Amino acid sequence: MQTYTPPLRDMRFVIHELHDSSALAQLPGLEEMTPDLLNTILEEAGKFISATLLPLNASGDAEGCRYENGVVRTPKGFKEAYKAFIDGGWGALSSDPEYGGQGLPQSAAKLVEEMICGCNLSFGLYPGLSHGAYLALKSHGADALKNVYLPKLVDGSWTGTMCLTESHCGTDLGLLRTKAVPQADGSYRITGSKIFISAGEHDLTENIIHLVLARTPDAPPGIKGISLFVVPKFLPNADGSVGPRNGVKCTGIEHKMGIKASATCQISTRWASRRPRPARSPSMRPPDSWSANRTRACVRCSS
Repeated sequence: MQTYTPPLRDMRFVIHELHDSSALAQLPGLEEMTPDLLNTILEEAGKFISATLLPLNASGDAEGCRYENGVVRTPKGFKEAYKAFIDGGWGALSSDPEYGGQGLPQSAAKLVEEMICGCNLSFGLYPGLSHGAYLALKSHGADALKNVYLPKLVDGSWTGTMCLTESHCGTDLGLLRTKAVPQADGSYRITGSKIFISAGEHDLTENIIHLVLARTPDAPPGIKGISLFVVPKFLPNADGSVGPRNGVKCTGIEHKMGIKASATCQISTRWASRRPRPARSPSMRPPDSWSANRTRACVRCSS
């Protein structure tokens, strides 16, 4: 039988004594942050994680994710645990209140994240990838993209991914071949393939937002020619609801030792909408197209 004891004593020592948590209240927006409040957050997180995520760690890895005709089913109990996770606001601790977050310091959120991943890494990868997508969009996305996607990523109703790796290039992303062709409506039709995409397909949320690296036709070679695109599984409607399916398709999943409950996907495109909303998908075998909106601030990555 698996056991997990949240390392609260060690965490309190680090955040209170080594880093003087009382000083957090001097920062803008954290005026009400106190050591007692931090202790309460960590204690409640530890209770939730031990009671809800720990029981799914071994069973989730034994069952694993299942791939069925382009759809990935997570192990028994994961959907319920994810709903409890977002209902409790655990994925929005350090997110900006402007988009529905709680505005807590990163130091608190990182300690909670450590407990999640220490107890059930497979589960932790789903909200972890979402927060990465949130940070990238918040830092570099156009306001129009932020207003559509950030509230959904923060409240957990949509999840995010990062689509970097291709079959011929992992660490050397300057070799990537995925292409993005601009369309008259402001979207981009993208052709390419991506592999090892954590949380690339699952049944936990109604939509999945992929952040995809690709090249425009006039892009220079190497990493200076890489652009970042927002590619949702379903194109959002004007009111923020889920619209028509975009050309993003999972063609298979990997089975990584110890994290079989985390969907590590191969992503492909079969067809794509030309709507100006962000959308796109990598094609694993037959390189078809998909449409996407490019985030303006990271059109080119510096060397």
